[in-house]
Amino acid sequence: MPSTDSATLEQRARSPFSKGGRGTLIAWGFIVPALVFYTTFVLVPIGMSVYYSLLRWDGIGKAQFYGLSNYLTVLSESDFLQILGNAFQLVAYFTILPVAIGLGVASAIRNHLGGRFGATARTILFIPQVIPLVAAGIAWSWMLASNGVVNQALQLIGLGGITRGWLGDFDFALPAVGIIGAWVLLGLCTMLLVTGIARIDPSLYEAAKIDGASSWDEFRWITLPGLRQEIGVCVTVTVIAALASFDIVYIATGGGPGIQTTVPGLEIYRLAFAHRQVGLASALAVVLMLLVIVCVLPIQWLTRQPK
Repeated sequence: MPSTDSATLEQRARSPFSKGGRGTLIAWGFIVPALVFYTTFVLVPIGMSVYYSLLRWDGIGKAQFYGLSNYLTVLSESDFLQILGNAFQLVAYFTILPVAIGLGVASAIRNHLGGRFGATARTILFIPQVIPLVAAGIAWSWMLASNGVVNQALQLIGLGGITRGWLGDFDFALPAVGIIGAWVLLGLCTMLLVTGIARIDPSLYEAAKIDGASSWDEFRWITLPGLRQEIGVCVTVTVIAALASFDIVYIATGGGPGIQTTVPGLEIYRLAFAHRQVGLASALAVVLMLLVIVCVLPIQWLTRQPK
C-alpha cells in the first residue's frame, strides 16, 4: 500500500492539473506568446535580411544569387568604410559626453543640489529625451545655421571669425551632429545615474568623510563602483543609438556635405529605397547588426555586477 500511495502522489504531482502543473502551464502561457512574437518580428526579419544580402535584387524583378559579393563591397569600398567610421566617431559624442556629464550632474545633485532645486534640475535635463528627434533635428539645424543662434552668440563675444555653417562644413558637420545626439541622450543618462546614486548606502559616504576622504576619493571609490550597472546601461543605450542613428542625421544634414555625416542607417535607407539595391542594403544591415553585438557584449560583461 505505501508504494501504491507514493506512486499515486507522483502521478498527481506530474499531472498538469496539480498545483505544480498549473504553475508550469501558466509559465508556458506567458513564454509561448513571447517566443512567437520574438520569432515573428525579430528572428524572421534577421533571417530574411541575411537571405537578401546574398542576392542581387532591385526589390521588384527577378533576384540573382550573388554570394558574399555584397559583403565584400561593404567591407572593401572606401565610401562604406568611411560611413562605418562615421558611426564609430559618433559613439565618442553620443556616449562619452552624456555619461561623463551625467556622472558630474548626478554627483552634484547628491552633494549640493538636493530638494526642490535638484528635482527642477532633473526635470530640465530630461526635457531633450521627450522631444521628438525630428523636432530636435530641425531646431538644431536652425541654431547651427550660418545666421543661427550659435553664430550670433559667437559674434557677440568677439568670436565672429570662427562662425560658419556648422552642419555644412566638411570638418565640423560630424562633430555638430555628435553634439546634437549628446544633448538628446544627456537627460536619459542623467536620470539613470541620479536614480542609481540615490540607492547607494549613505553610510558609505559618511564613513569616507570620517576617514578624511576628499570628494574625488568618494566619487572614485564609492560612486563609480556603486553605479556600475547604471553606467553599463547608459553606455549600452548610447552606443546602440550612435551606431544605429538615423533620424537626427537625416533631418539635420541628410548625410552631407558629401558623405561626411552619412551613417549606416541612412545609407541602408538610400540603397534600399533610392538606389533599389536591396541585397547591398541588407548586407550593410547585417554588418551593422554584427558591429552592434560586438560592441555591446563586452560592455555588458565589463559592467556586470560582481557576485
